[in-house]
This record gives sequence, structure tokens and C-alpha cells, in this order.
Amino acid sequence: MSTRHIARTLALQTLFELDMKGELAVSLEKIDPIISRNCEEFGEGIKDTSFTKDIVTNVLSRRITLDNIIVRAAPDWPLEKIGMVDRNILRIGLSELLFGDRAQVPPKVAIDEAIEMAKSFGGETSGRFINGVLGAIYKEMGEPEKAQVTKTKQDHFENGKRELLAGSVVCSRHENKLYVGLVHDVFGYWTLPKGHIKEGEEETVGVVRELKKEIGIITHVIEKIGENEYIANKPEQGKVVKHVSYYLTFSDHTPLVLEKKGGLDDAQWFNEKDVAGLRIYDDIKPLLEKALEKARTSDKWPITPGQ
Repeated sequence: MSTRHIARTLALQTLFELDMKGELAVSLEKIDPIISRNCEEFGEGIKDTSFTKDIVTNVLSRRITLDNIIVRAAPDWPLEKIGMVDRNILRIGLSELLFGDRAQVPPKVAIDEAIEMAKSFGGETSGRFINGVLGAIYKEMGEPEKAQVTKTKQDHFENGKRELLAGSVVCSRHENKLYVGLVHDVFGYWTLPKGHIKEGEEETVGVVRELKKEIGIITHVIEKIGENEYIANKPEQGKVVKHVSYYLTFSDHTPLVLEKKGGLDDAQWFNEKDVAGLRIYDDIKPLLEKALEKARTSDKWPITPGQ
């Protein structure tokens, strides 16, 4: 049994204990003696508990966010109805999947480790339940860093049900500075606003309509900057191929008003200099860089007083 696997089981034991006592809101400095005690009892020779502490700290500091994602990913299972072991395994797996260091723990490793803990410490169906919830979230993320396109995945791209969407790098100028409008998803990433294109509709028309709906602003389409495809898992439809065309659009620097819907929880303007420090999906970064470079030199800006 690997050292990190044991470290995760110690994290699970610690979180289970805190959950059972109703102490998940405990201050982080108080978790050290609990981890040390569990390590002495169940650690099988582990001397360095830093990995266990990192997991527990990450879960406790992000617990509300993690729990909200679990609720959205498993709508048929209210959080309080999920067994305490399964609930905390989901928190651990999700924290590593969304907020961990992917160089150290790739997404598939985070999921596989959570499944193994569920099989060892959960009920008869825990492994399938954990796999279903984390797997659905992973697919909704677009399966980041998946090493290769499998035959099954390729079949879905070629023959699966498809949805057409259009998104945008929305730029504005304010006080001679360049800004970009981004939305924040429940997985903890800043990403590009987008929406569905109606059958027979021009993409440029659809993207303006969807941006007005999703973030409450009127935009001017400048040019197309790229496209991508990913497979999402919808409970009512199964796997769906989403094809997204992305455009550079310009807007006045007015407040963003996020549409109330699942999946997104914030929308903000960011100075272009601050974008590099944000948590952004890898496939979105090149689109942002390309669009911002074009926006810096464009002569197609709307004329707005004060700009």
C-alpha cells in the first residue's frame, strides 16, 4: 500500500471524526493533534503527515464550495442523506480533482484513489456511487489532462449527440486600461461566458444574444478566435458532444449581471494584467491570450464617453 494512499485514509479518518462530532468548522490549528493521534493508531509507520494535513486543510477551508458542487452533481442525494464515509470521500476526491496540484495528483489518480477508499471503507455500492459523482464532474470539466483519446471517446466525438454553442472573450476599456469579462464556475475556475446557438441561427447573432442573457451586457462581435469540443455528461441525455465557437467581442465597461442558473456563481471584469493569476482551464488560456493581443491593437472599439 502506497504512502500517499495511507495518508489519504488518515485524512478520511480525521474528517470522519470531525464530521461525526459536528466540528467541521474547527479552526485549522486544532487539527494537528487529531492527525497525529490517527497517524499513531492507523499510520503504519508514516512519519511525515504533511500530505494528510494538506488534504484535510484543503477540504475544511473549501468545504462549503465542495458541498455545493456535490449537491449539484448528485441532485437525487441530499448531502445529509449521503453516508458520512461517502460524503467525506467525495470531499477529498473533489478537493484533489479541482484544487490539487495536478503535477503531483493527476485527475484520474484523484478519482481512482477516492474509489479505492470507498471500496475499502464504504458500503457495498459506495465505489460505484463515488465513481459516478466524481466521473460526472470530471467529464463536465472536459476531462482535463486526459492522456489520450480512447476509441470509446472518439466514437462519441464522431457519432454522439451534438450541441452547438458560442462563447466569447469579452473585452472593455476603462480609464485607458484593458479589461476582460469572465464567469466563475462551481468547479473553482474562471472561464468564458457562452450559450447555445439556435438551429439555423448565425453564430454571431447567437453569441450576442447569449452574452446579454448570461452576463447582462450588449457586445459587438469583432472576429472569431477559435473553437473546441468536449464531452459533457448530462443525466437526462447521457454523453453529449459540445462544440463551442469562440469570438472576440467588445463592450462598454458596465457592471456584469450574472444570470441565475446552475454551474456559475460569479461574473467580474478583470484588468488584463490580473488574468495570469487566475485559475483558468488550460484550453481557455490560449483563447484569452490570442484575444487580448488582438484587443490591444484593435481600432474597432465602441466610442464611449470617458474612455
